[in-house]
Amino acid sequence: MCGICGAVWTTPNKEITESVLDAMTDSLRHRGPDDKGTRRSPFADAAGVALGHRRLSILDLSSAGHQPLFNEDGSVVLVFNGEIYNFTELKKQLVSNGHLFRGNSDSEVLVHLYEEKQEKMLQDLNGMFAFAIWDSRRQRLFLARDRIGKKPLYYFHESDRFIFGSELKSILAVKDIPRELDYTALDDYLTYQYVPHPKTIYRNICKVPPAHFAFLQYNADTLHLSSSRYWFPDWQPDNTRSEADWEEELRSLVYNAVKIRLQSDVPLGAFLSGGIDSSITASIMQEIVKKETGGSIRTFCIGFNFKEYDESKYAENTARLLGTQHKTFMMNPLSEDDFDKVLNDVVNYYDEPFADSSAIPTLQLCKMTRSEVTVALSGDGGDEMFAGYDRYRAVQLGQYADLIPACLRRTLAAAADWCPTSTRQRNPLRRFKRFLEALGMNEMERYLQWIAIFNNERRRQLYTDDAARHLHDYVSLDFLTQYLSQSSNAADKNILDKILLIDQQTYLPCDLMTKVDIASMAHSLEVRAPLLDYRIAELSARMPLSLKRQGRKGKVIFRKCFGRELAPLGIESRPKTGFGVPLDHWFRGTLKDYIARTLLGSAVCNDGLFRQDYVKRLLDEHINNRFDHAYRLWSLLVLAKFFEGRSIAR
Repeated sequence: MCGICGAVWTTPNKEITESVLDAMTDSLRHRGPDDKGTRRSPFADAAGVALGHRRLSILDLSSAGHQPLFNEDGSVVLVFNGEIYNFTELKKQLVSNGHLFRGNSDSEVLVHLYEEKQEKMLQDLNGMFAFAIWDSRRQRLFLARDRIGKKPLYYFHESDRFIFGSELKSILAVKDIPRELDYTALDDYLTYQYVPHPKTIYRNICKVPPAHFAFLQYNADTLHLSSSRYWFPDWQPDNTRSEADWEEELRSLVYNAVKIRLQSDVPLGAFLSGGIDSSITASIMQEIVKKETGGSIRTFCIGFNFKEYDESKYAENTARLLGTQHKTFMMNPLSEDDFDKVLNDVVNYYDEPFADSSAIPTLQLCKMTRSEVTVALSGDGGDEMFAGYDRYRAVQLGQYADLIPACLRRTLAAAADWCPTSTRQRNPLRRFKRFLEALGMNEMERYLQWIAIFNNERRRQLYTDDAARHLHDYVSLDFLTQYLSQSSNAADKNILDKILLIDQQTYLPCDLMTKVDIASMAHSLEVRAPLLDYRIAELSARMPLSLKRQGRKGKVIFRKCFGRELAPLGIESRPKTGFGVPLDHWFRGTLKDYIARTLLGSAVCNDGLFRQDYVKRLLDEHINNRFDHAYRLWSLLVLAKFFEGRSIAR
């Protein structure tokens, strides 16, 4: 796991000097504290090229893993961030084809595989990755990102210069990069709590989307960029197989996915929340390690002093039953100074507005875990692959609502305004009210209404007239619906199949994977997610919906498949808690003055972006317990801190 950066330029005034390349590379030191490598032109090329790498040593700790990494004649050079779990098998084949290897790192496999297959190499890889290869013979840069989007890759492109990096801060280390606000990205952020690919909050800086590769071709003093998708799960449920066949294949894949992620030359551990996904991951990991070494694994969790948010007791009980070496880290109530530091850490680590509040405990958990291990396995992915979220129940119920005549649905939706409001996030009355509000919408509008932080009406009330003019007729829903057009027979799919497809392409990479990558790499910790092995994603896409969700119960086949492991733990039927933080309590308690002072004194409320009276209304309703606006206020706090001290053209 590492950090990468680099640039290609065609004119002397756009050259990336050695000092600038050092600044770009050093900005990623937290991603790779063990080694640094840089190379710049001359590569005997017409275009100027610079590559930087920071290494977190996981496999082959020797100098043979140093990057940038060249092939035998120096015509192909690589910088790579990630892990290739099937590199041993690939290496054997490449050696038999005559390729020479200097060491035993997975990085070297990529260089030789590119020589043989170029972009077709991506079909052979099982892993998490973002990498760049400069091919001097073809005068082009090849960039790629893994199928699920576990590893990030950002870029800035103009006709005579291209700059890329693992994080935005690496690109922004080049001082003349334009820093202009993308208003549509801001609108997406307020909707989804993240800025979706391929956008960033900066108008001229982009993300390579998951499962995509790009070629930057130098030709006639111009840099041409083209991008293509190389993988999309075949979402065609197969109803010809028996449930026993599905269970057998799923069990085999999950065991293999865990096993191949135990390859490491440094200490490993696992996150353990006490929920189904992390418990199964830790259980299999413990079984394999005990069988191979006779030892036990280390597990880690984080707890809160608010009961409804705390899973630490479940995790401790699971660890005791599994026999792991367990450690719990407690997050105590935060003072204003402590919270201000946490907020600044979130903004500075993520480089653009990111409002998933579970980033707070994830950062803390990764920091504490890194003090004992270098690699940790997580249970991420089970909910997206096997329909585990409670909101999927609402999606299913929405199908029945569509049977109600449209005029009656609109009447019921209007009646939602008369329902009392609960401040509790999981209160049934709150859920019923949200369900009523969405009755008058079509299926995709309804889903966005349920997941949006600020829905369309709230964003309309939030923006000043000047800010709203920048958006014209922009529709944030298009980010979700575009993925249905990429799937065959989308119109014939069950609505829940559509939502699962969309969540895997949007929420999973843009929110969960971004959260974990940045939080873990901030503390030089590598996190691996076996349940997000692309083979499991493909299996899930082929699996009939009835095996994933039945009524109120999600992850049906997953629970059955691993019933033997789950039964002794007593968690099979425990309701899903999630990984939230008690923002609602904090913002009504010790932090209520802080959030009012910070928001109302910020540039977003005083510089023509948001209506201060509407922000005051949100604060008043929340603090006086009339409505739970915790996540909206957190989103605005993150944004306020982001604009603080940053010069962004609007």
